[in-house]
Amino acid sequence: MKPFFTISKLQVSFRVGLVILSLQIWLPFQSVLADSASKTLDDFWTLDEFTISHPKQSRNSDNFVKRVAADSSPLPDYKGAAKIAVIYPGEQASDYWRRSVVSFEARLKELGLPYQINSFFSGSPSFVGNQAQLIAAALKEDPDYLVFTLDVLRHKGLVQRLIARGRPKIILQNITTPVKAWRSRQPFLYVGFDHVTGTNLLIDYYKKRFGEKKPFAILYGPRGYVSRARGNTFLQSYSDPNTRNLKASYYVGYDRNKSRNATNRILAENSDLAFVYACSTDIALGVLDAIEAHDNRNNVVTNGWGGGSAELDAISAGDLDVTVMRMNDDNGVAMAEAIALDMAGREDEIPIVYSGEFQLVTSNDTAGRINELKARAFRYSK
Repeated sequence: MKPFFTISKLQVSFRVGLVILSLQIWLPFQSVLADSASKTLDDFWTLDEFTISHPKQSRNSDNFVKRVAADSSPLPDYKGAAKIAVIYPGEQASDYWRRSVVSFEARLKELGLPYQINSFFSGSPSFVGNQAQLIAAALKEDPDYLVFTLDVLRHKGLVQRLIARGRPKIILQNITTPVKAWRSRQPFLYVGFDHVTGTNLLIDYYKKRFGEKKPFAILYGPRGYVSRARGNTFLQSYSDPNTRNLKASYYVGYDRNKSRNATNRILAENSDLAFVYACSTDIALGVLDAIEAHDNRNNVVTNGWGGGSAELDAISAGDLDVTVMRMNDDNGVAMAEAIALDMAGREDEIPIVYSGEFQLVTSNDTAGRINELKARAFRYSK
Protein backbone atom coordinates (compact mmCIF):
# COMPACT_ATOMS: atom_id res chain seq x y z
CA MET A 1 0.00 0.00 0.00
CA LYS A 2 1.26 3.49 -0.81
CA PRO A 3 1.86 5.84 2.11
CA PHE A 4 -1.13 7.92 3.10
CA PHE A 5 0.83 11.12 2.83
CA THR A 6 4.53 11.94 2.76
CA ILE A 7 5.98 15.33 3.56
CA SER A 8 9.27 16.09 1.78
CA LYS A 9 12.29 15.90 4.04
CA LEU A 10 13.75 19.08 5.42
CA GLN A 11 17.47 19.68 5.60
CA VAL A 12 18.08 21.72 8.74
CA SER A 13 21.62 22.62 9.71
CA PHE A 14 22.81 24.71 12.61
CA ARG A 15 26.36 25.87 13.11
CA VAL A 16 27.55 26.86 16.56
CA GLY A 17 31.19 27.84 16.14
CA LEU A 18 32.14 28.42 19.74
CA VAL A 19 30.65 25.13 20.85
CA ILE A 20 32.39 23.26 18.02
CA LEU A 21 35.72 24.73 19.03
CA SER A 22 35.25 23.49 22.56
CA LEU A 23 35.03 19.88 21.40
CA GLN A 24 38.74 19.58 20.58
CA ILE A 25 40.30 19.12 24.01
CA TRP A 26 43.70 17.61 24.75
CA LEU A 27 43.73 15.41 27.82
CA PRO A 28 46.98 14.00 29.28
CA PHE A 29 46.99 10.42 30.51
CA GLN A 30 46.23 11.16 34.14
CA SER A 31 43.35 13.48 33.32
CA VAL A 32 41.73 10.93 31.04
CA LEU A 33 41.66 8.32 33.78
CA ALA A 34 40.18 10.77 36.28
CA ASP A 35 37.68 11.97 33.70
CA SER A 36 36.51 8.47 32.82
CA ALA A 37 36.01 7.48 36.45
CA SER A 38 33.33 10.12 36.85
CA LYS A 39 31.81 9.62 33.39
CA THR A 40 30.49 6.10 33.53
CA LEU A 41 27.14 4.70 32.46
CA ASP A 42 25.77 4.56 36.01
CA ASP A 43 22.82 6.74 34.98
CA PHE A 44 21.60 3.91 32.73
CA TRP A 45 20.49 0.32 33.13
CA THR A 46 22.45 -2.14 31.04
CA LEU A 47 20.26 -4.12 28.69
CA ASP A 48 20.71 -7.27 30.79
CA GLU A 49 19.84 -5.45 34.02
CA PHE A 50 16.74 -3.94 32.50
CA THR A 51 15.56 -7.21 30.99
CA ILE A 52 15.88 -9.04 34.30
CA SER A 53 14.03 -6.39 36.31
CA HIS A 54 11.26 -5.62 33.79
CA PRO A 55 9.00 -8.57 32.94
CA LYS A 56 7.51 -6.86 29.88
CA GLN A 57 10.93 -6.53 28.29
CA SER A 58 11.78 -10.17 28.91
CA ARG A 59 8.38 -11.38 27.71
CA ASN A 60 8.26 -9.41 24.47
CA SER A 61 11.86 -9.14 23.33
CA ASP A 62 12.36 -12.58 21.76
CA ASN A 63 9.15 -12.46 19.75
CA PHE A 64 9.84 -8.93 18.59
CA VAL A 65 13.37 -9.84 17.45
CA LYS A 66 11.88 -12.62 15.33
CA ARG A 67 9.33 -10.20 13.89
CA VAL A 68 12.08 -7.76 12.86
CA ALA A 69 14.17 -10.50 11.24
CA ALA A 70 11.26 -11.99 9.30
CA ASP A 71 9.56 -10.76 6.15
CA SER A 72 6.86 -8.17 6.75
CA SER A 73 3.32 -9.26 7.55
CA PRO A 74 0.64 -6.52 7.40
CA LEU A 75 -1.61 -6.27 10.44
CA PRO A 76 -5.38 -5.86 10.26
CA ASP A 77 -7.42 -2.98 11.56
CA TYR A 78 -4.94 -0.11 11.83
CA LYS A 79 -6.39 2.81 13.79
CA GLY A 80 -5.97 5.42 11.08
CA ALA A 81 -2.73 6.89 9.70
CA ALA A 82 0.41 7.35 11.81
CA LYS A 83 1.86 10.88 11.98
CA ILE A 84 5.61 10.57 12.55
CA ALA A 85 8.39 13.13 13.03
CA VAL A 86 12.03 12.03 12.91
CA ILE A 87 15.07 14.12 13.87
CA TYR A 88 18.42 12.70 12.76
CA PRO A 89 22.04 13.91 13.02
CA GLY A 90 22.47 12.95 9.40
CA GLU A 91 25.42 15.18 8.50
CA GLN A 92 28.06 12.54 9.17
CA ALA A 93 30.17 10.28 6.94
CA SER A 94 28.38 7.31 8.49
CA ASP A 95 25.35 6.32 6.44
CA TYR A 96 23.62 4.81 9.48
CA TRP A 97 21.05 7.57 9.83
CA ARG A 98 20.21 7.86 6.13
CA ARG A 99 19.81 4.11 5.80
CA SER A 100 17.61 4.13 8.88
CA VAL A 101 15.13 6.47 7.21
CA VAL A 102 15.05 4.33 4.06
CA SER A 103 14.48 1.05 5.90
CA PHE A 104 11.93 2.67 8.22
CA GLU A 105 9.76 3.94 5.37
CA ALA A 106 10.19 0.80 3.27
CA ARG A 107 8.95 -1.41 6.09
CA LEU A 108 6.02 0.89 6.83
CA LYS A 109 4.95 0.58 3.19
CA GLU A 110 5.26 -3.20 3.26
CA LEU A 111 3.18 -3.32 6.44
CA GLY A 112 0.43 -1.42 4.65
CA LEU A 113 0.28 1.21 7.37
CA PRO A 114 -0.89 4.64 6.16
CA TYR A 115 1.60 7.19 7.44
CA GLN A 116 2.70 10.79 7.29
CA ILE A 117 6.39 11.40 7.99
CA ASN A 118 8.42 14.57 8.41
CA SER A 119 12.20 14.17 8.65
CA PHE A 120 14.66 16.78 9.95
CA PHE A 121 18.42 16.31 9.53
CA SER A 122 20.71 18.31 11.81
CA GLY A 123 24.40 18.30 12.61
CA SER A 124 25.76 16.82 15.84
CA PRO A 125 23.13 15.54 18.30
CA SER A 126 25.24 16.86 21.18
CA PHE A 127 24.04 20.45 20.76
CA VAL A 128 21.04 20.85 23.03
CA GLY A 129 19.96 24.05 21.29
CA ASN A 130 19.75 22.27 17.95
CA GLN A 131 17.66 19.50 19.43
CA ALA A 132 15.27 21.88 21.18
CA GLN A 133 14.69 23.94 18.04
CA LEU A 134 14.14 20.91 15.84
CA ILE A 135 11.79 19.30 18.35
CA ALA A 136 9.79 22.51 18.59
CA ALA A 137 9.45 22.55 14.81
CA ALA A 138 8.43 18.89 14.74
CA LEU A 139 5.83 19.31 17.49
CA LYS A 140 4.02 21.98 15.48
CA GLU A 141 2.80 19.13 13.25
CA ASP A 142 1.31 17.36 16.31
CA PRO A 143 2.84 13.95 15.49
CA ASP A 144 1.76 10.68 17.06
CA TYR A 145 5.39 9.54 17.26
CA LEU A 146 8.64 11.50 17.63
CA VAL A 147 11.95 9.79 16.81
CA PHE A 148 15.30 11.27 17.82
CA THR A 149 18.50 10.40 19.66
CA LEU A 150 19.66 10.96 23.24
CA ASP A 151 23.41 11.64 23.28
CA VAL A 152 24.04 13.93 26.24
CA LEU A 153 22.44 13.89 29.65
CA ARG A 154 21.42 17.52 29.18
CA HIS A 155 18.79 16.09 26.82
CA LYS A 156 17.35 14.04 29.68
CA GLY A 157 15.10 16.80 31.04
CA LEU A 158 13.86 17.58 27.54
CA VAL A 159 12.89 13.97 26.93
CA GLN A 160 11.34 13.64 30.38
CA ARG A 161 9.05 16.60 29.70
CA LEU A 162 7.98 15.06 26.40
CA ILE A 163 7.21 11.73 28.07
CA ALA A 164 5.15 13.54 30.72
CA ARG A 165 3.07 15.20 27.99
CA GLY A 166 1.91 11.78 26.83
CA ARG A 167 1.93 12.89 23.20
CA PRO A 168 3.76 12.24 20.98
CA LYS A 169 5.07 8.80 21.88
CA ILE A 170 8.86 8.97 22.05
CA ILE A 171 11.24 6.64 20.20
CA LEU A 172 14.86 7.13 21.27
CA GLN A 173 17.22 5.87 18.62
CA ASN A 174 20.86 4.82 19.00
CA ILE A 175 20.44 4.08 22.71
CA THR A 176 19.59 0.69 24.24
CA THR A 177 20.28 1.39 27.92
CA PRO A 178 17.20 2.87 29.64
CA VAL A 179 17.59 5.91 31.89
CA LYS A 180 17.29 4.85 35.54
CA ALA A 181 15.83 8.16 36.73
CA TRP A 182 12.73 7.67 34.56
CA ARG A 183 11.87 4.44 36.40
CA SER A 184 8.49 3.21 35.16
CA ARG A 185 7.88 6.22 32.90
CA GLN A 186 10.06 5.19 29.99
CA PRO A 187 9.79 6.20 26.33
CA PHE A 188 7.65 4.19 23.94
CA LEU A 189 10.79 2.50 22.53
CA TYR A 190 14.58 2.54 22.80
CA VAL A 191 16.05 1.23 19.54
CA GLY A 192 19.53 0.75 18.13
CA PHE A 193 22.65 -1.35 18.52
CA ASP A 194 24.12 -1.61 21.99
CA HIS A 195 27.33 0.43 22.09
CA VAL A 196 28.89 -1.61 24.90
CA THR A 197 28.24 -4.87 23.05
CA GLY A 198 29.93 -3.53 19.92
CA THR A 199 32.83 -2.12 21.90
CA ASN A 200 33.41 -5.46 23.63
CA LEU A 201 33.87 -7.08 20.22
CA LEU A 202 36.62 -4.54 19.44
CA ILE A 203 38.22 -5.06 22.86
CA ASP A 204 38.43 -8.80 22.20
CA TYR A 205 39.86 -8.17 18.74
CA TYR A 206 42.65 -5.88 19.91
CA LYS A 207 43.59 -8.18 22.76
CA LYS A 208 43.81 -11.17 20.44
CA ARG A 209 45.63 -9.29 17.71
CA PHE A 210 48.37 -7.88 19.92
CA GLY A 211 48.49 -10.59 22.56
CA GLU A 212 49.11 -8.04 25.30
CA LYS A 213 48.08 -4.50 26.07
CA LYS A 214 49.98 -2.23 23.68
CA PRO A 215 50.40 1.57 23.63
CA PHE A 216 47.27 3.18 22.18
CA ALA A 217 45.29 6.41 21.91
CA ILE A 218 41.56 7.15 21.88
CA LEU A 219 39.66 9.66 19.80
CA TYR A 220 36.23 10.32 21.32
CA GLY A 221 33.29 11.95 19.61
CA PRO A 222 31.56 14.78 21.50
CA ARG A 223 31.17 14.51 25.25
CA GLY A 224 28.08 12.45 25.92
CA TYR A 225 26.46 9.05 26.08
CA VAL A 226 27.98 7.56 22.93
CA SER A 227 31.52 8.57 23.88
CA ARG A 228 31.04 7.09 27.32
CA ALA A 229 29.63 3.82 26.01
CA ARG A 230 32.12 3.37 23.18
CA GLY A 231 35.19 5.19 24.46
CA ASN A 232 35.24 4.74 28.22
CA THR A 233 34.14 1.11 27.99
CA PHE A 234 37.21 0.48 25.84
CA LEU A 235 39.45 2.59 28.07
CA GLN A 236 38.48 0.82 31.27
CA SER A 237 39.15 -2.59 29.75
CA TYR A 238 42.31 -1.95 27.75
CA SER A 239 44.25 0.67 29.71
CA ASP A 240 46.98 -0.52 32.06
CA PRO A 241 47.94 1.95 34.85
CA ASN A 242 51.19 0.09 35.48
CA THR A 243 52.53 0.50 31.95
CA ARG A 244 50.63 3.73 31.22
CA ASN A 245 49.77 2.37 27.78
CA LEU A 246 47.13 5.03 27.08
CA LYS A 247 49.26 7.71 25.45
CA ALA A 248 46.75 10.35 24.45
CA SER A 249 43.08 11.19 24.06
CA TYR A 250 41.09 13.86 22.25
CA TYR A 251 37.43 14.81 22.11
CA VAL A 252 37.08 15.64 18.41
CA GLY A 253 33.34 15.48 17.78
CA TYR A 254 32.28 13.58 14.69
CA ASP A 255 34.76 15.59 12.64
CA ARG A 256 37.18 14.07 10.13
CA ASN A 257 39.50 17.10 9.97
CA LYS A 258 39.83 17.39 13.75
CA SER A 259 40.45 13.65 13.93
CA ARG A 260 43.23 13.91 11.36
CA ASN A 261 44.86 16.83 13.19
CA ALA A 262 44.65 15.08 16.54
CA THR A 263 46.16 11.91 15.08
CA ASN A 264 48.99 13.87 13.48
CA ARG A 265 49.92 15.20 16.91
CA ILE A 266 49.57 11.80 18.55
CA LEU A 267 51.78 10.09 15.96
CA ALA A 268 54.41 12.83 16.16
CA GLU A 269 54.67 12.42 19.93
CA ASN A 270 54.40 8.62 20.22
CA SER A 271 56.64 6.56 17.99
CA ASP A 272 55.70 3.29 19.70
CA LEU A 273 51.93 3.57 19.20
CA ALA A 274 50.17 0.35 18.14
CA PHE A 275 46.72 1.69 17.34
CA VAL A 276 44.25 4.56 17.64
CA TYR A 277 40.83 3.54 18.92
CA ALA A 278 38.20 5.50 16.96
CA CYS A 279 34.66 6.02 18.28
CA SER A 280 32.91 6.71 14.96
CA THR A 281 33.18 6.50 11.17
CA ASP A 282 34.20 10.14 10.69
CA ILE A 283 36.90 9.73 13.33
CA ALA A 284 38.22 6.54 11.75
CA LEU A 285 38.49 8.21 8.35
CA GLY A 286 40.40 11.14 9.86
CA VAL A 287 42.78 8.74 11.60
CA LEU A 288 43.40 6.95 8.30
CA ASP A 289 44.16 10.29 6.61
CA ALA A 290 46.87 10.98 9.19
CA ILE A 291 48.30 7.46 9.20
CA GLU A 292 48.60 7.47 5.41
CA ALA A 293 50.62 10.69 5.50
CA HIS A 294 52.86 9.60 8.39
CA ASP A 295 56.20 7.79 8.26
CA ASN A 296 55.14 4.94 10.57
CA ARG A 297 51.83 4.27 8.81
CA ASN A 298 52.64 0.57 8.42
CA ASN A 299 52.89 0.14 12.19
CA VAL A 300 49.72 1.90 13.39
CA VAL A 301 46.18 0.61 12.83
CA THR A 302 42.71 1.82 13.67
CA ASN A 303 39.12 0.60 13.75
CA GLY A 304 35.80 1.70 12.40
CA TRP A 305 32.56 1.79 14.38
CA GLY A 306 29.31 0.74 12.74
CA GLY A 307 30.32 -0.89 9.47
CA GLY A 308 28.68 1.47 7.00
CA SER A 309 29.67 1.76 3.34
CA ALA A 310 32.64 4.09 3.91
CA GLU A 311 34.17 1.73 6.47
CA LEU A 312 33.56 -1.40 4.39
CA ASP A 313 35.17 0.27 1.37
CA ALA A 314 38.21 1.13 3.49
CA ILE A 315 38.44 -2.45 4.76
CA SER A 316 38.18 -3.84 1.22
CA ALA A 317 40.98 -1.48 0.14
CA GLY A 318 43.18 -2.71 2.99
CA ASP A 319 43.27 0.67 4.71
CA LEU A 320 41.02 -0.02 7.71
CA ASP A 321 41.87 -2.91 9.99
CA VAL A 322 38.57 -3.81 11.65
CA THR A 323 35.05 -2.63 12.42
CA VAL A 324 31.93 -3.75 14.23
CA MET A 325 29.19 -3.88 11.62
CA ARG A 326 25.59 -3.22 12.59
CA MET A 327 22.86 -5.12 10.79
CA ASN A 328 21.85 -1.60 9.97
CA ASP A 329 18.37 -1.77 8.50
CA ASP A 330 16.97 -3.79 11.42
CA ASN A 331 16.90 -0.46 13.25
CA GLY A 332 14.37 1.10 10.88
CA VAL A 333 12.42 -2.15 10.63
CA ALA A 334 12.10 -2.30 14.43
CA MET A 335 10.65 1.21 14.58
CA ALA A 336 8.16 0.44 11.81
CA GLU A 337 7.07 -2.82 13.45
CA ALA A 338 6.59 -1.14 16.84
CA ILE A 339 4.45 1.63 15.37
CA ALA A 340 2.40 -0.87 13.34
CA LEU A 341 1.71 -2.99 16.43
CA ASP A 342 0.71 0.13 18.35
CA MET A 343 -1.58 1.36 15.58
CA ALA A 344 -3.20 -2.08 15.48
CA GLY A 345 -3.95 -1.98 19.22
CA ARG A 346 -1.28 -4.55 20.08
CA GLU A 347 0.99 -2.32 22.16
CA ASP A 348 1.37 -5.03 24.82
CA GLU A 349 3.56 -6.97 22.35
CA ILE A 350 6.15 -4.18 22.03
CA PRO A 351 9.35 -4.40 24.10
CA ILE A 352 10.73 -1.28 25.72
CA VAL A 353 14.16 -1.89 24.17
CA TYR A 354 15.21 -3.37 20.83
CA SER A 355 18.95 -3.96 20.31
CA GLY A 356 20.17 -5.21 16.94
CA GLU A 357 22.97 -7.55 15.94
CA PHE A 358 26.67 -6.87 15.27
CA GLN A 359 29.23 -8.75 13.20
CA LEU A 360 33.00 -8.23 13.45
CA VAL A 361 34.56 -7.49 10.05
CA THR A 362 38.32 -7.39 9.48
CA SER A 363 40.71 -6.81 6.59
CA ASN A 364 41.22 -10.59 6.48
CA ASP A 365 37.60 -11.25 5.55
CA THR A 366 36.82 -12.36 2.03
CA ALA A 367 34.84 -10.23 -0.38
CA GLY A 368 32.22 -12.97 -0.34
CA ARG A 369 31.65 -12.72 3.41
CA ILE A 370 31.49 -8.93 3.31
CA ASN A 371 28.97 -9.02 0.47
CA GLU A 372 26.81 -11.50 2.40
CA LEU A 373 26.83 -9.20 5.42
CA LYS A 374 25.94 -6.22 3.24
CA ALA A 375 22.94 -8.10 1.88
CA ARG A 376 21.72 -8.74 5.43
CA ALA A 377 22.54 -5.34 6.88
CA PHE A 378 21.27 -3.24 3.96
CA ARG A 379 18.29 -5.36 2.93
CA TYR A 380 16.14 -2.26 2.35
CA SER A 381 18.74 0.47 1.83
CA LYS A 382 20.79 -1.18 -0.94
